[in-house]
Amino acid sequence: MEWPEELRLDLKKSSTLRYGENPHQDAALYLDPASTRPGVARAKQIQGKELSYNNIADADAAFECVAEFSEPAVVIVKHMNPCGVALGANPKEAYKKALACDPVSAFGGIVALNRALDAETATEFVKLFLEVVVAPSADDDAVKIMAGKPNVRLLTTGSMPDPSEQQTNVRSIAGGLLVQTSDNVVMSDEPEVATKRRPTEQEMNDMEFAFTVCKHVKSNTIVYAKDGATVGIGAGQMSRVISAKIAAMKAAEANLALAGSVMASDAFFPFPDSVEAAHEAGAAAIIQPGGSLKDQDSIDAADKFGLAMVFAGVRHFRH
Repeated sequence: MEWPEELRLDLKKSSTLRYGENPHQDAALYLDPASTRPGVARAKQIQGKELSYNNIADADAAFECVAEFSEPAVVIVKHMNPCGVALGANPKEAYKKALACDPVSAFGGIVALNRALDAETATEFVKLFLEVVVAPSADDDAVKIMAGKPNVRLLTTGSMPDPSEQQTNVRSIAGGLLVQTSDNVVMSDEPEVATKRRPTEQEMNDMEFAFTVCKHVKSNTIVYAKDGATVGIGAGQMSRVISAKIAAMKAAEANLALAGSVMASDAFFPFPDSVEAAHEAGAAAIIQPGGSLKDQDSIDAADKFGLAMVFAGVRHFRH
């Protein structure tokens, strides 16, 4: 892409917020008049308290993540990181699976659905303290049930965004802006099986799911998943192997077994220690981008432990 020599942003103020990330910071929400992307910025607020800066940022993160999936899905976000993501036959099932991943962190969290909010799912939501619920729409019965928790912000967007649509991401730094195209792919068209053992069909499905979740977790990222649900997430650590250990620890806290799960990493393994951590946790397969000068060390370790490992061919750093 060829970037212009001058970048002019034409944004319109939508609202002044109570404060920013912290009470001593001022904040406002601005909209891009040229954008038609469904999302939190233009969502209809059906009920609840005024949205805060953090509410908007977290709800946007949750909604963009849940939009990745074609099956009914639920994402629970806390402080810009998913703490539970799951697929299900319906939103209620997906929510219960997502909640099981980390019920402690879900308290006071933000929940996003990629289906209409129905009464059965709303009945589950009101059992837990939530800050925001965002969905493309909500049934009348669901709205009535959510009214029993009048402080919960209930947002509807009208439709779902296209995760493959190219966007421009802008981030401020001291004295300027960083501008980039969005991370709008998940993996290469031909991921490579790097090990002697090939993954089973179920393992491959879980790896694609887990690697998709990795896109939306702060680096360094490790995600364990099983049967279309996250079972352990390690986020935002300086060391990848520490993220792996945290993910396993979170699974243990939630009484979730990692035996037979898959591990996904947002970036390649410079050392085989993350493969060793996956084996110790009980994972059966690993997906990572590949591309390290020491890939063979990780391949050898996976072969030693009888693990299947797939190179996705795409990295998903998220800062």
